[in-house]
Amino acid sequence: MTVAPDFEARRQAVVAAHLKPADQRPASSARGVHHLAMICSDVETTVRFYQDVLGFPLVDVMENRDYPGSTHFFLDIGNDNLLAFFDFPGLGLAEATETLGSVQHVAISVDRPSFEAIKERLDAAGVAYVGPDRGLTDSMYVKDPDGIQIELLAEPLRIMDGRHLG
Repeated sequence: MTVAPDFEARRQAVVAAHLKPADQRPASSARGVHHLAMICSDVETTVRFYQDVLGFPLVDVMENRDYPGSTHFFLDIGNDNLLAFFDFPGLGLAEATETLGSVQHVAISVDRPSFEAIKERLDAAGVAYVGPDRGLTDSMYVKDPDGIQIELLAEPLRIMDGRHLG
């Protein structure tokens, strides 16, 4: 893979200014992702996709504390991390677009057997996805019923393209 010279210069500047050797970095103040909160158009469709196709079990459903009548539900994505959704009935929200400040995709680590099982369920359900291909044998991208892009990685946490992150 060829890296454009302007990118490499920008990368080196960020590394020089901000990346400390592992033994010099302070511990993170965070304990992990409590939940990622997104918006769906239909609770039932979203639960079926994430639980039945991707294999992320529904763990709780409650009313949204900030918008009465709105559902707030949580799906288990492993390692005590949750993927959460709201519906906002009656607000007439528009579809999401990829813009600055938006989420481009959510990458979720799965083991190899789960990766293969998810691929089979996507195929059986007729859900389109990209990968694994182009040398990305450990990665595939799928859009949920509302167009949220999910990357499934058959790599452990903190590993990207076989390389340890940090």
